[in-house]
Amino acid sequence: MECGLCGQTAGLFYEEALKKYFRCGNCSAVFLSKAHHVSEQEEKERYEKHNNDVEDSGYRGFVAPIVDRVTECFSPSRSGLDFGAGTGPVAASMLREKGYHVELYDPFFWDMPEVLESKYDFIVCCEVIEHFRFPEKEFCLLKSMLKPGGMLFCMTDIYSECRDFGKWYYKDDPTHVFFYHRDTFEWIKSFLSFSRVDIRGRLVEFTA
Repeated sequence: MECGLCGQTAGLFYEEALKKYFRCGNCSAVFLSKAHHVSEQEEKERYEKHNNDVEDSGYRGFVAPIVDRVTECFSPSRSGLDFGAGTGPVAASMLREKGYHVELYDPFFWDMPEVLESKYDFIVCCEVIEHFRFPEKEFCLLKSMLKPGGMLFCMTDIYSECRDFGKWYYKDDPTHVFFYHRDTFEWIKSFLSFSRVDIRGRLVEFTA
C-alpha cells in the first residue's frame, strides 16, 4: 500500500472487521486503507452531527490552546485562515472576537475556493488533518498559502508506539483516515522546507 503523504510503500499494521490500517516505514504515518473510506456524503452527514456550537463553552475550551498560540505569536493586524472550519467555526469565531481577520474554508460547509488563492500570516487546522485523504496535496496547499515566516497550527491526537492502537479511540471515528507520528511531522518539515516544527501536546506548529 502506498503512503498518501510520502509515496513510499507501507506495510499492514492493524486489521479489524472491515478495516485495514497500514504504517509507512519512511514517514511513520498510519493510515486507513482507501477501500474502507466512507463516502463523501457519509462524511458530510457525520460532520453535520457534530455539536460545534460557537457558543459552547466546552468546545471553546477545547479549541482554546490553538487560539491562545495564535494570539501569542501574531497581533490582530495579521491575517489568518481557518482551514476545515466545519459547521461551527469556533477557532475563527474566538479569534474574530479578539479583533483578528480570519477567512473560512471547508470543502463541505464553506466552499469558497477564492480564499485559497491568498497568502496568510497564520492558518489554523483544528481537528482537521486526520481527515486528509490526500495529505501530500493538502499540506502542499497549506504551505503555499503561508507568507514567509507564517505559521500553520494543527491540532490532532498523535500516534505513538506506547498507544494500544486497537483500543485507541481516535481511530474509531470513520472519518479519521490518516494518523501522524512525531516522525511524520519531522518528515513534513523537511519535505516542505518549513524552518521548524514544534509539538506541544496535541498542538503542532509549523513555521514557514
